Amino acid sequence: MGIANRRIDPRVRFEHGIEACIAGIDGSWRRDCIMHDVSASGAKLTVEGSLEGLAIKEFLLFLTRTGSVYRRCESAWVDGDQIGARFANMKRTSKPKSGLRSARGSNPEQ
Repeated sequence: MGIANRRIDPRVRFEHGIEACIAGIDGSWRRDCIMHDVSASGAKLTVEGSLEGLAIKEFLLFLTRTGSVYRRCESAWVDGDQIGARFANMKRTSKPKSGLRSARGSNPEQ
């Protein structure tokens, strides 16, 4: 199953991409990037420069040059210079697939 097929929310694609920037939560690193698509739950980014050695598990995605519009993100996947960014603290819009345990465990009485 491709990445596109696993998305829950509809996305908006940008023909030429949108300039953006990612940075470490602690401000210790920053990279310019291009946002190729976005949905309510995440975005696909191409990052300029190396990601090697960076704490990329959580990061900030800045959508304006002034930093006034941003989202806290978690990396969903990394493939070379591309990152799947999942917006942190987003509620799922659908139920987990059958066979998957909820965060509370399999006991409904919890």
